[in-house]
Amino acid sequence: MSTGDMTSEELDLEEANESTEDLSEQFAVPAEYVGARIDLCLAQLYPHHSRAYLQRLIRKGAILVDDVPVRPAATLSPESAIRITWPQVKAYELHPEPVDFEILAEDEHVIVLNKPPGLCVHPAPGNRTGTLVHGLLDYDPDSFTPMIDAHMRPGIVHRLDMFTSGAMVVAKTPEALLRLKSAFKERRVEKTYLALVIGEFGSMTGTIENQIGRHSWHRTKMVVVQEGGKHALTKYRVLGTGEGFSLLEVRIFTGRTHQIRVHFSHLNHPILGDPVYGGSRSDCPVEVTRHLLHAWKLVFPHPDTGVMRQYMAPPPKDFRDVLEALGLPRIGEWA
Repeated sequence: MSTGDMTSEELDLEEANESTEDLSEQFAVPAEYVGARIDLCLAQLYPHHSRAYLQRLIRKGAILVDDVPVRPAATLSPESAIRITWPQVKAYELHPEPVDFEILAEDEHVIVLNKPPGLCVHPAPGNRTGTLVHGLLDYDPDSFTPMIDAHMRPGIVHRLDMFTSGAMVVAKTPEALLRLKSAFKERRVEKTYLALVIGEFGSMTGTIENQIGRHSWHRTKMVVVQEGGKHALTKYRVLGTGEGFSLLEVRIFTGRTHQIRVHFSHLNHPILGDPVYGGSRSDCPVEVTRHLLHAWKLVFPHPDTGVMRQYMAPPPKDFRDVLEALGLPRIGEWA
């Protein structure tokens, strides 16, 4: 399954949604957060949970410091340990909600859509409403309501991070869902992204191949590891450079969590607007409010015919505005 790098950006939501018991983790207070409020610290470490949600967990005693309940405003001391017990995600009734998303193509088997940045794909801790799933139920209740299951992901075959925009395919029937899941698992799906990264490259193309594993204490962050991780393969092509930034076409051949974000951070070319992986920059001429990663092209075997189909998703306005400000190629000027 591609995370699109996924989003999304979380207490691994895949684990959380499929767990049968509460998930607990403990780590020492990072040096850079000594003296900070615990709610502010956790909001930085877990950016895909809202600060309000984390404050609720603190008040409920699900987050402890040195095994003692604290207030959200409590300041962190050196050598203290934070313990978080993430509550089990339990199935609940889904209700249709109007949600904006662009439909690129649709037939009786699938919907191909262009997910806007900031939209969560499915319900998860801290994002119980306003997700793509809620919007699908509102758009076509006859197709998606019968497919609701314990994981609350009717029709969802793959996902993108919350702040990653772009092309997604959604199944409209149980048969299409099974066939598309099989295609993703067997790597018969081609995923190509646009990424705006910091810095310029010495060559026009490149390959990144290594292992990606979870950070030793930052549970929502992934890193390149020497051993014990999962094989990850990314190829890229430079489409343009300007003002110390580069626009890349990126093809991923594996679907590791945050793969693109991790790989380019590892090259010291983090994605612009990605504070988790070092992509914050104050000298960009346009304000950047999210990581500029866009799922541009999606190629998959149609679940009814088996014929390979390609779809392209135009990047959203915020992405285009930054490209224009940096004098980089407009989307559509190259194939």
